[in-house]
Amino acid sequence: MEKKDYYKTLGVAQDADSTDIKRAYRKLARKYHPDVAKGPQAEGRFKELNEAYEILKDPEKRAAYDAPQPEFEHASQWDQGFGFSHPGSHREDAFSDIFAQFNRAGAGMSGGMSAADQHARIEIPLTEAFHGATRTLTMRVPRIGPHGDVSFEERNISVRIPKGILEGQNIRLSGQGLRMSDGDAIGDLFLEVAFTPHPVYRPQGRDLHLDLPITPWEAALGQKIVLPTPDGKVDLKIPQNARSGQKLRLKGKGLPADPPGDIYATLRIVNPKVTTQQEQEFFEKMAREMHFNPRAGMGGA
Repeated sequence: MEKKDYYKTLGVAQDADSTDIKRAYRKLARKYHPDVAKGPQAEGRFKELNEAYEILKDPEKRAAYDAPQPEFEHASQWDQGFGFSHPGSHREDAFSDIFAQFNRAGAGMSGGMSAADQHARIEIPLTEAFHGATRTLTMRVPRIGPHGDVSFEERNISVRIPKGILEGQNIRLSGQGLRMSDGDAIGDLFLEVAFTPHPVYRPQGRDLHLDLPITPWEAALGQKIVLPTPDGKVDLKIPQNARSGQKLRLKGKGLPADPPGDIYATLRIVNPKVTTQQEQEFFEKMAREMHFNPRAGMGGA
């Protein structure tokens, strides 16, 4: 199979750091997200971006990808039988591909944990953290025989994503881990929850943060705008004479809990491009009639 150029897909150099990779992904994901861009080409491009980001954001997968090899295997094969697939995916969860990798039996155990317990990572979109969801995952896991031989078996398991779950929390599935040998009890499976990057919101605990672009007249006059959130559209009042960098709080509109989190919108004033003579004259009139100097306090400015 021909090796895909994931760096080219995201438009970054091969030595790009994790911050540059995340920044490039978010910019392109915002442009090609199915809710923004329409058409099969945009949807295909969006899936390519997610595939590239899933590899390059993970240090181990990235190192394996960068290493010379005669034939590159797709990411879904890297888990060597310890993986998940999500049958019946559709456009809504194209932004939520699952990449999971189990620890070796007994690795990283803490008090009360069994060597047969297994650990994996599941990525979910913010909408599932808001409303909860149920997924059916196909799990291919090893089974250790009485003589140390290893075979593999597939299991379909139902996973309930609880409403209000946070990034980093674990979902425990009792009896879905390893059976070390015949006659032994089956361990548990612990799924660590991660959020797929959202094109707008940045979760921090139960709170959500975003940069909110507004026009100069919305900032100067103060207007009510409609803000889309993972839980639906809400009205947001821009105060009169709002400043770029000013932070507005939507209380209780973050991730559900008791009490729920908040949404923090940081205002970014965006100036329009002047493209017509009428627009040029309008700004010239503002310059003549509005006695405003933003550099007045800089001393001699």
